[in-house]
Amino acid sequence: MTTPRIKGVLTPVVTPFHSNGAINVPLFIRQCQWLQDNHIGLAVFGTNSEANSLSPQERMEMLDALIEAGLAPARMMPGTGACDLPTAVQLTRKAVAHQCGGVLALPPFYYKGVSDDGLFRFFAELIEQVGDDALRVYLYHIPPVAQVGFSVELVERLLKAYPKNIAGMKDSTGDIAHTQTMLKHFAADGFDVFAGTETILLDTLRAGGAGCISATANVNAPAIHDLCQTWQQDDAPAKQQAMNDLRAIFQKYPMIPALKAAVAHWSGEDSWRHVRAPLVALDDAQAHALIQTLEEAGFSIEGLKS
Repeated sequence: MTTPRIKGVLTPVVTPFHSNGAINVPLFIRQCQWLQDNHIGLAVFGTNSEANSLSPQERMEMLDALIEAGLAPARMMPGTGACDLPTAVQLTRKAVAHQCGGVLALPPFYYKGVSDDGLFRFFAELIEQVGDDALRVYLYHIPPVAQVGFSVELVERLLKAYPKNIAGMKDSTGDIAHTQTMLKHFAADGFDVFAGTETILLDTLRAGGAGCISATANVNAPAIHDLCQTWQQDDAPAKQQAMNDLRAIFQKYPMIPALKAAVAHWSGEDSWRHVRAPLVALDDAQAHALIQTLEEAGFSIEGLKS
């Protein structure tokens, strides 16, 4: 039986570390369980997961741990992109073996100015080496960071060559016009487009998008899921504005350390504040200011404490 397509809200799950830099796997599982309990899909090993600071072996072991803990793979979209093809193939095979709902694949981003022909060759070899019709690839378009992206012409070419495998895109341009362009060209072909931020979730859903993959769903899960379910109601614009206001608080700080500071505060697990080099955690004054601002805004995270 074919697994239903992933829709709705997903998040690049933040990765907890011990003070020595090792991954705190039990805490990771607990965060993922809280997210799934709140109807959030797991885009583990995304940008805000510090994925490019994790080794391939670490990522595979973390995915194994989630499956062993009983979390639902159909609502997982692990990041499996890499600059080298062998790593991308290895990570993607692992996700397919676990029957994950899809994989989120960065382009090979180290070399800049590469051609569409080169990118097509990379993804063609990825799909063919994995060699499984169950594989669903979601292209991770994040030119502000990767500086290498997916043109309309490249998406069209990939869809024509691999219609069973190219499933959609995470559009992290933050530009609703670009998201609408992708939907206009490819939605009719079953190509699902997720906004890369909840700040344009309502507009994305109105344009026929599949949902969003949002960093702040790590902390604001219930509200973002609620808008995704009620976007056709009259109060949807007000809900959208409330989410945008909350995200603006986090965006006053480096996003990953800020998310971790919030999770640490409301879970009671101070080790959540650890980040892996080259990132730097918020200092005590910054963390206090962030939490104070969030509480003054009436925000809290329910259910994180063990």
